[in-house]
Order: sequence, then structure tokens, then C-alpha cells
Amino acid sequence: MNGPQEDVTSQLNKMAAYEWTPRRRDYEMERKKYGLSLQQCTSHPLAPGKQMAADEKKATPAKAASKSISAASDPLASFDPLSGGVDPLGSVLDPLSLAAASSNDLDKDLEVSRNDGMDDSFEPWSAKKANILSKYTTSEKLSITTSFLSAEDKEKVIVRSQTTTTVSDKVKNRLEQLDDFEEGSVKEMLDLSQQEYVRRIDELNQALETAWENDQRVKSLKIAIQCAKVLADVSVIQFYPSKFVLITDILDTFGRLVYQRIRQKATYHPPGALKPVTLPVTFTPDMVPDTAKETCRNWFFKIASIRELIPRFYVEAAIMKCYNYLTQGEYQAALSRLALMTRGMGNPLVATYARCYLCRVGVLVAPEVKNHLDYCFTDFGTTYKQFDEESVQNTLALQHVETVKYLNLYGPALDWILQCMAHRTTERVLDGVLDRCELNCKSGLVLNAVMSSFRPEFVSARAVQFCELIKECEEAGFPKFELYKTLGMNVVLSDPPMDCRLALLNDVWKIVMKLKNPAEYILCAEVWVEFPVKHFGKREVNAMLGDIIKHMTPDRAFEVHYPQLQSIIVKVLSHMHDFSIVFAMVGQSVLALALHLWPSVVHSGQIPSLH
Repeated sequence: MNGPQEDVTSQLNKMAAYEWTPRRRDYEMERKKYGLSLQQCTSHPLAPGKQMAADEKKATPAKAASKSISAASDPLASFDPLSGGVDPLGSVLDPLSLAAASSNDLDKDLEVSRNDGMDDSFEPWSAKKANILSKYTTSEKLSITTSFLSAEDKEKVIVRSQTTTTVSDKVKNRLEQLDDFEEGSVKEMLDLSQQEYVRRIDELNQALETAWENDQRVKSLKIAIQCAKVLADVSVIQFYPSKFVLITDILDTFGRLVYQRIRQKATYHPPGALKPVTLPVTFTPDMVPDTAKETCRNWFFKIASIRELIPRFYVEAAIMKCYNYLTQGEYQAALSRLALMTRGMGNPLVATYARCYLCRVGVLVAPEVKNHLDYCFTDFGTTYKQFDEESVQNTLALQHVETVKYLNLYGPALDWILQCMAHRTTERVLDGVLDRCELNCKSGLVLNAVMSSFRPEFVSARAVQFCELIKECEEAGFPKFELYKTLGMNVVLSDPPMDCRLALLNDVWKIVMKLKNPAEYILCAEVWVEFPVKHFGKREVNAMLGDIIKHMTPDRAFEVHYPQLQSIIVKVLSHMHDFSIVFAMVGQSVLALALHLWPSVVHSGQIPSLH
């Protein structure tokens, strides 16, 4: 037993005593000798385009010969912009290629377009959406008509077989596919709750993105068309502003996908470069290759073939930014043309929100262009006269909607149009707006939107004129105390001319002091109390505070309005630091009010040190 173990031990000792020498290696030479040749890959090898190319290589000679014969019989077949082989909306370029390299540039490009010409004073649409969705709700049952709803539903688009191969027949077949949903391939879902309706809209948005990822461009376009058609439905009119927000989000997604798709195809060779690169963030049309321009034109041609006005308007507006690839001076003409198209929409609410969407797009793509804004506001003033027509009144009666609630539905759209008009504009534009208000629509809703949109210094300089317009505006539709409150916010932020301050205060307060509802009264008083405190003496402030106490004392109304009363005390003490003057005003009443509210006022930290 010991013999074999001793032999192994002796061998290990000999190996340990042996001097090992590492082999010298030239790793650089080995890499060149044994390494494989590399080639840059510009597209994904498993993309649909590559698979189609591989299938064509495997095709039999007979099939290849038949293809060449068909091409010879129709020499224009290979150039059909709507055909499957070289469809500029199809996957000529793999959607995965260049996406990783250009995604950051695309995001930066979109961000630049959003911020170009805008500043912090301009409230973006994204900040308004949540308020609209929470304010305009309904308990009524909703309906939606589409053929792309849920995953378990099979696609209902009928693809007709082509018996001929001429270009005209192919184009006709493709256009028939776009309009096929009008001929029985769609279904209408009825009796949907608001939550179910929103879920269906989300499904449409997801279906659009899924179809786009699967290179189904026509299906994506059809989804966008069907979504735009939904905006023609006013069957549940009180829900229309929220429906507008939901649907236009889908249209925005469609426009973004089209723009990015063309951007991916628009590679060019910069001077001195051997390989094509993606367009920079800021580019000019002369840098865009002809293939990308042709794709862009075909998108506009396809949209122009939509027969109905409303979907044609919305879908073209959604891809408005794609004019960047064609020309630099097209935005003004295109925006004005679409603004005039809205005159063909019979329902005033539908037309107003269509103008709102156009203004949204215009701010993103060309914030310096203003012509279409003037058209939009002028046409709104013209259609305002339709509110009293029989067709509108019958709709309101059928849906049991009051006129006041109906007029409030226009608020978000009108606010946005006027905000776009007022941004970085001149006083002359405000004068023109006021002239049109006096001529066409003396509406409190419009007047409030004007005062809220334009700069406070513009409004304050015309405070007396606005005061007269408030007196003359219609009672129905918008409460006047809200108008006086908005006017007060402007004159507090910017001082009106000195020679009209006293007359303005007297005119406004004569109306405010007659308000019987304590809630309406205190909302106005809370704003206007700062005006005499800043510009007048003890007598005027004393008179206003006495009137406030007079209105808040009956039925102990002040107990419901502590926040507003606290705000009034804060404003008075913030501008009047001498306690002797404060105690001399209305004596014990103001003192009692101040002492009652003093703990919460001091705790809020809004009172500066008193001298």
C-alpha cells in the first residue's frame, strides 16, 4: 500500500522542483490573425424588412420570373406610393434601425418645439388637462363607434383582393380601405359609463401604438380617423370637453409617430462624411433627402383623401409639424387654411374646440404665427349668435342642459384661444378683441377670458372700459361678480391710471355692495379690499371694511368665510403698519374681527413686523 503512494509523492516533488517558464504571446498579432472581419450593422437582422429580403432570396426562379414579368407589364408598379413593396409608410427602413441613436435627438427636437417662443408666463395645455377632466364629467351613458377596441376582437377591415395591377386600381383600393369603416366594418358600443368610455379610449391609444410598431401604417391612420370622428358626436354634450382632451391625446400620439418615422428615414450626408447621419435637432428642408420628402407628401395626400371634414381637419392638424421636412414657409398658410375649414362645421361647440386644437398645434410648431388666431376668435364671435338658434336649443332641451352650463362648456377652448392671442402681443390686439366683443358677443364668458388672458397692465389701463362692458354684458351664462373679481385681480397687480382710480372704485363698489349672496360678495371684497389700501387713505378703507362687516354679520355668515376674512385682514395689515390708524377704523368691529382671526393670521406667517 505504501509503494504507489511513495511514487506519487516523488513525482509531485519533482514537478514542484521544476522551473516553469511562461510562453511569450503577442496578443495583438493573435487578434489580427484569428479575429473575424467585422462589418457595421445599420439595421436589425430579425426585422420584418430583413425577413422579406430573405424570403425573396429563397424564392424559386419561376416566382422570380413571374415578378419580373408583372413589373414589365406595369412599369409604374414599383413606384406606386401606396403599394406594399415600396410603400413610403411601410417598412422600407427597419423601424428598429437608427431608433436608438436618434431617440434622444427626437425627444430634444420635440422639447425644443414646445419651448420655442414660449416662457413661464404661458400655461401649457398639459397643466389644464387634469382640471378639465375633473370638471366636465357625466353620469349619462356614452357610446363609441370603432372597429379597434379590444384584443379579443378580430380586425374588421375588409381587404379586397386586387384583380388588376394598374396604379389607379391600387390607389382606389387603398382609398376604399380608408373609408371601409363607414360601410359596415365598425361597431357601435352603447351604454358605456364614463369609466368604461375612458378605458375604451385608452384601448384605442394602445391599439394605435401597437399597429404602428407592427408596421401597419394604414391601420394606424384608420384609428386616428375614427378617433377624430368621435369629436363630431355631441350626444352627451356636457362631457364634450373631457372627450376632446382624451381624443386629442391619441391624435397627438399619431402625429408624433409620423414625425419620428419620417425623421428616421431622413438621413443625410453632411459635408465630408462617408456615412449618412440622422438629421440634427434644428435642420432645414434642403437637408432632407427626396425619399423622406416623398414619404411626407404621401402622408398629406392620404389625409387629403379623407372624405369627411372633421377627421380630415384633425388628422392633418395632428401631423402639421411634418411640414418641417418640406418647406420653411408653409405654416402660416396651412394654419390659416385649416382655420377657415372650421367654418364648415355646423355645430358651434365642435367648431370651437376644433379651433382650440388648431391653436394648440400652432403654438407648438410656429408660435410666432398669429394670423390663424385672429380667424379663430373672429369666427367664434360669429358663431356665438348660433347659441339662440333652434337647433342648439333643441339639443339642450333634449339633453336637459341649462344654457348657463352649456356656455360654460366653451370655457376651456375659449381660454386657450385667447391665451395664444395674448401671449407676447401688443395692446392693439386687445383693442381689436374688445371691438369685436362689443360688435358680436357681449358675453360675460368671453369678457372674463379676455381679462384672464391678457397682461394685467393692458387690462388695468382700460379698467373703466372693462367696467362699462361688464355692465352691458348679458346676464345669462356667466355671473357678473366673477367678472368684477377678475377685473379686481388685474387692477391690484397693475395700477390703473391715477385720474380714474376713484371713479373706478366707486363704480365697482356700488355694484358689489348690492350683492345679496354672502359668498359672492366676500369673493369680490377679498380681491378689491387691496385696491383702496394701496391707493387711498383711511376713509375709503374704513368705508369698505364697514360694508364687509355689514354683509358678514347677519346670520353669522362670517363663520362660513373665515379664510376670506383672514385674507382681508392680512392685506390690510400688510399695507397699514400703524396700529393707531387700524384701531381708528370702524372701532371695535374691526378690532374684534382682527383679534378673532389673529392667531391663525400670525401662524400663517403672512404678517410682517409692525412698526
